[in-house]
Amino acid sequence: MTFRDHFSKQAQTYARNRPHYPPRLFEYLASIAPGRDLAWDCGTGNGQAALGLARHFKRVVATDASADQINHATPHEGIAYCVEQAERVSLASDQVDLITVALAVHWFDLEPFYQEARRVLKPEGVLAVWTYYLPVIEAKIDLLLAAYYEMLADYWPERFHFVDERYQTLPFPFAEMSPPTFAMKAEWDLNQIAGFLNSWSATRRYRETKGRHPLDEIWPDLVSAWGEATRRRVIGWPMFLRIGRC
Repeated sequence: MTFRDHFSKQAQTYARNRPHYPPRLFEYLASIAPGRDLAWDCGTGNGQAALGLARHFKRVVATDASADQINHATPHEGIAYCVEQAERVSLASDQVDLITVALAVHWFDLEPFYQEARRVLKPEGVLAVWTYYLPVIEAKIDLLLAAYYEMLADYWPERFHFVDERYQTLPFPFAEMSPPTFAMKAEWDLNQIAGFLNSWSATRRYRETKGRHPLDEIWPDLVSAWGEATRRRVIGWPMFLRIGRC
C-alpha cells in the first residue's frame, strides 16, 4: 500500500483546531513502559502526542510521512522530528520503550508496520494506538454534528471505518492490556468548533467535489443551537485505546 497524504492540504488548519490529549494518558503510558529512554510517536502529525511524551522520556522520535505536517509540528528540544513512513523507520532494533500512534494507525499498511514495531521495541516494549470520535457537547448540538458527520460519509477514505468502529475491529496482534478510561476536554467557542470540523479531510474532499462547504448545510441551525458565538462550551471527546506489549 502506498502512502496517501490526506492531511497536507490543510496541515495548518489541522494543527490549530485539534483538542489536546490529557496529561494523565502519558503518565499512564510511561508507567507501563519497560523504561523511559526512548519513545517513538509514529504518524505524529503536528506533534501533539510527542509533546506529551517528552515530559516523561529522555528522547522522543516523532515521524510522519507528510513533510507538511512535520513542518507545522511544534519544536521541542527533546523531540527529533523526521519525515519517514511508519512501515520503514530509521530506528535501531530493540531500542524503543514505547510506540504511540494517535489517530493515525488506520492509515498504515498494518502488517508491515506491526513488523517494524516488533523490530524496534525492547523486550516488553509497549505499543499504544488510540482514536476518538465525535465531540460531546449537548444533545441539540451533538445531533447537528452527527448529521454533519453522516453527510460526509462518502468522503472519508475507506479505512476510516476503523474509527467509526472505535478501533474495536482493528487488527492488533499483540498481548493486549486493559487501560483506564481517558477523555479529552476543551472549552471552545463556535469559531473553534467550526475550525475543528473544517480540519477534517472529508470536509476538504466534499468541498473539492461539490464546490461548496458542507458546513453551510448545518450552519444556521448550529448558530441557533450554540447561541452567542463567543460563548465557550465544555466539549468532551471519549478516547478509544488499544495497548499491547511486544
